Amino acid sequence: MSKAKAKKAVRAKKSGKAPKAKVGPMPKGYQSVTPYLSVRGAADAIDFYKQAFGARERMRMPGPNGKLGHAEIEINGHCVMLSDEHPEMGHVGPQTLKGTSVSIHVYVPDVDKLAERAGKAGAKIMRGPEDQFYGDRIVSLEDPFGHRWHFATHVRDVSMKEMKKVAAEWAAKAEQGGASGS
Repeated sequence: MSKAKAKKAVRAKKSGKAPKAKVGPMPKGYQSVTPYLSVRGAADAIDFYKQAFGARERMRMPGPNGKLGHAEIEINGHCVMLSDEHPEMGHVGPQTLKGTSVSIHVYVPDVDKLAERAGKAGAKIMRGPEDQFYGDRIVSLEDPFGHRWHFATHVRDVSMKEMKKVAAEWAAKAEQGGASGS
């Protein structure tokens, strides 16, 4: 250990503070963008996500008044955080808000199988599964707690040139009132 590091360690010990360990900006096992859902009935939502999406529960921590303070599930290898609603902290879910403007997009190996499983578990299938011009087969659904999800399987590669051409055609058709969905 260098003299400078030794002096720093002595000062930290005298001050009662532990020396700061070098850590990365994100804990292991997490991705840089992590959805965090506020849910009315988070424990029930975890059970639903396990049944419908094949989620695995990573952890849960109790909160005040018998509510779930924080939990984490893993869907297809990626973390989704959630908790019960806590209106006193400004955390409310789609049922309280009477809707949501957010959708979560998840790639899965077999979107048709997931759509069938989710529908049987109680998800409301909004659209699909169907092939899209950008190369994905996608299903859009709403879970019983009001959260919107898009699950997709990439089925073909599409060039940006082709994607832009088809998107422009779709937009023109939509402007004339003849297109619905993508």
